[in-house]
Amino acid sequence: MDRIKAKGYINIAHKAGYLIIGGDKLDGYNQKLFLVLLDKTAGKSSQKIANRLKENGIEVLEVDALPEICDIATCKILGIKNKDLSVNIKSNLVD
Repeated sequence: MDRIKAKGYINIAHKAGYLIIGGDKLDGYNQKLFLVLLDKTAGKSSQKIANRLKENGIEVLEVDALPEICDIATCKILGIKNKDLSVNIKSNLVD
């Protein structure tokens, strides 16, 4: 698990416009997503959104300290729209 590399890939995705940040934007999002990152301390509404996305076949990965990884102070859930970046982020966050 290499959180520094994952942080770098998330930063690249953010600069390239491949991140959907926050439950409000992800709720009802109907375009292609490849990965959703959910903070383990996320509230019930974010967890419900993540569960709905999971039911639609999108992979949801729970991580510790998501705001530190993505450098967004209050971020509890985010989606990634790029397949290659999603694969790299997941490989660096999973043990």
